Amino acid sequence: MCSRDTRFDGQFITGVHTTGIYCRPSCPATTPKPGNVSFYLTVAAAHDAGLRACKRCLPDAVPGSPAWNMRDDLAARSMRLISDGVVERDGVPGLAARLGYTPRHLTRVLVAELGAGPLALARAHRAQTARLLLLSTDLPITDVAFAAGFGSVRQFNDTVVAVYERTPSEVRAARRTAPEHAAPVVDQAETRITLQLPARAPFDGAGVLRFLGTRALPGVESATGTSYARTVRLPHGTAAVEVTLSGTEAAPALACSIRLAHLADLAPLVSRVRRLFDLDADASAIDRHLGADPALAASVTQTPGIRVPGSMDPEETLFRALIGQQISVAAARTALTRLADALGERLPGPEPRLVFPTPAQIAAGGRAVLRGPGARIETILRVAQALTSGDLALSFGQTRAELEASLVALPGIGPWTAGYVAMRVLGSPDILLTSDLALRQGAVRFGLTGEQRALAARGADWAPWRSYAGMHLWLATSPISSKQTVRGLEYPTGRPRGRAS
Repeated sequence: MCSRDTRFDGQFITGVHTTGIYCRPSCPATTPKPGNVSFYLTVAAAHDAGLRACKRCLPDAVPGSPAWNMRDDLAARSMRLISDGVVERDGVPGLAARLGYTPRHLTRVLVAELGAGPLALARAHRAQTARLLLLSTDLPITDVAFAAGFGSVRQFNDTVVAVYERTPSEVRAARRTAPEHAAPVVDQAETRITLQLPARAPFDGAGVLRFLGTRALPGVESATGTSYARTVRLPHGTAAVEVTLSGTEAAPALACSIRLAHLADLAPLVSRVRRLFDLDADASAIDRHLGADPALAASVTQTPGIRVPGSMDPEETLFRALIGQQISVAAARTALTRLADALGERLPGPEPRLVFPTPAQIAAGGRAVLRGPGARIETILRVAQALTSGDLALSFGQTRAELEASLVALPGIGPWTAGYVAMRVLGSPDILLTSDLALRQGAVRFGLTGEQRALAARGADWAPWRSYAGMHLWLATSPISSKQTVRGLEYPTGRPRGRAS
């Protein structure tokens, strides 16, 4: 806090009790006396302590905490689900049910761990979404209230005044005049909104765009060197989002142009875009740790801020992994595009306009569309039926162990697929898929062993960031860094081993 280190913005909150405000660690205001300061993990805890947000440093206008992906405990899982809008849709009882606990026990744990209960945490998340909309759009204030998840305009007004010591109109009046604050186009069919999402520096956004563009499905997705667009199915309907790199090297960001069928889906969509681009990763800590290994040092220097692409739809991610196994990326795109074109929902308007099919649609019509080995087709259909019936569930609120166990319990799914899905869906930072051929080839190019067990032992030095180390190894085998193109899986470019193969 004394050094105003921007690396810790969003990772904790500084509360100054003599002024009654809370700040980000890098706030430029005069450093207060230590005895007047308390530290909080969440803005909700600062709210409950009677503090309001600093008007100078805007402590909620920062990347989120990477702890909720690094940790796999009840508090972290709760935060992942709260950011996805579960409390707004299902209430605290619904959140507790998803996590497997009673509401009372969940509240007790969150208060002890994070300083605030689930209602307060959800309220703080709604307030942040509301401020983002007030500053970034010209949506009517009533629409902002419901888009942020508030149950009434009165509740919205009371919360904004309590958190920011300004009315919603005053928050909006204080915004800067900038191109990213252009007014959305609102019509009867959908709402269009433009937002800026901050990322934690350094940020290899171009690398994420390359990854997504290589695997983009025509009709569902489109990509260029600077942007990525896709459709997505959300709790209340469908949406389309286009993401463009913006900001500066020191303060990177994404400019998001969003088309929504239902305003209540805005907060979940923003949360999923952040997960897809891994915006909250503690890039400085990751690079510092991996760069200390001489084998990875050059790659870390060449590609600072590397990210592990996440998931906007856990079920879609699973199907893409299953269909893309043991074939080239181009072949996987062809198969997945055929599936989406035959079974996906078509939306009106410009491209992209296809929505990736649901498990129910794949279970009903997949056999006529899918090609390849019969065993793989049966696995895909079996997974689709299990997801449709509820026998299998994928959620941002699962632990890694729960998610992987539920997948490998199904015939035809092995540890590679389970680990890959956990890495993408949960953002798990410490998964090294040593059974992947391309990853082992990348290790050899770095002068490391390509033998699976030996590489796993060597990779222990990269904990707790083995997922990011794996990205560097995969990068070494990509056409970007080599003339050689390796055949293989949907995610990297190699072949897995295990039951899935």
